[in-house]
Amino acid sequence: MAVNQSQLGQMFEQVLRLSNVDATQSVAILKSHYSDARTVQAATDAALRLGAKVYSVELPAFNHPTAMGNDMTAYCGDTALTGNIAAQRALEAADLIVDTMMLLHSPEQEQILKTGTRILLAVEPPEVLARMLPCEEDKSRVLAAAAVLEKARMMTVTSQAGSDFRAPLGQYPTVTEYGFADEPGRWDHWPSGFLFTWPNEDQAEGVLVLEVGDILLPFKSYARERITLEIEKGFVTQIHGGFEAEYLRDYMRYFNDPEVYGISHIGWGLQPRAQWTAMGLHDKNDGMCMDARAFYGNFLFSTGPNTEVGGKRKTPCHMDIALRRCDIKVDDLLVVAEGEVVAPEASRAR
Repeated sequence: MAVNQSQLGQMFEQVLRLSNVDATQSVAILKSHYSDARTVQAATDAALRLGAKVYSVELPAFNHPTAMGNDMTAYCGDTALTGNIAAQRALEAADLIVDTMMLLHSPEQEQILKTGTRILLAVEPPEVLARMLPCEEDKSRVLAAAAVLEKARMMTVTSQAGSDFRAPLGQYPTVTEYGFADEPGRWDHWPSGFLFTWPNEDQAEGVLVLEVGDILLPFKSYARERITLEIEKGFVTQIHGGFEAEYLRDYMRYFNDPEVYGISHIGWGLQPRAQWTAMGLHDKNDGMCMDARAFYGNFLFSTGPNTEVGGKRKTPCHMDIALRRCDIKVDDLLVVAEGEVVAPEASRAR
């Protein structure tokens, strides 16, 4: 069902309040011609009602010649902000940026965050924003899980489909997403509700098996057959299966960069209002499909870049792959059992 503009504005006001926007704050709305006009207007109106000083930064669209398709995650690194120092400085001057065009995985975003400016990404359709409107309980669940993951030195993932994956931890930080940006230098994404970290460099090992119904992004497709990934010393070394495995192999090979095969972030979903089935009800150009990334009890792993946490892999190909029905352990603690969150208790949905 469609969300009317008044409702969308009220929701934005709630999220901006959670992001500590008030009359002392300045808010920049970052947009391009492909930004959802309803989202841009609602964010602007809500910030004005809260008394903030509001301004817009509009950038022309950018398409790298290597990119395929319109998905915002299909090419990582360069954005419309690349090399535009004047626009970057204008954004750094804000207390909060509402990003409706997508700066994720860019060095410019990392530089902006280092100034203390907060960024809230909002690129999903309004109806998805409404269903996953963030609240303090989302933050509490994610932070409870983060308290466990931050101390862990090993993550293991197994499944009846055949996954058997081990990732030593500790080199990189834990990152949380709960839907609002309430601390200096924080990036978050409405909607979300999950957490992740990165394996120690060159140490992830094992096998990850995509079963029928698991999700590949940015393809925005459900697996129709099993795909098996063999991982050695932190990199995918073999991709086995039928046509869909061939498709994945050729897509990654297209970028002609060995770093696209590196295992990037790994973690699990904690958003009970996200649905793994939702992707089938949307056009492929509708947002990023955050349902697939955040649905409760998933194992979400990725390949490609890790520069956002100080790593050296700056590569344009970034796959996010969501597996269902996995067992996930951090050290000796079982946190997800066959796709159901079981620990810590405070991370479970009520």
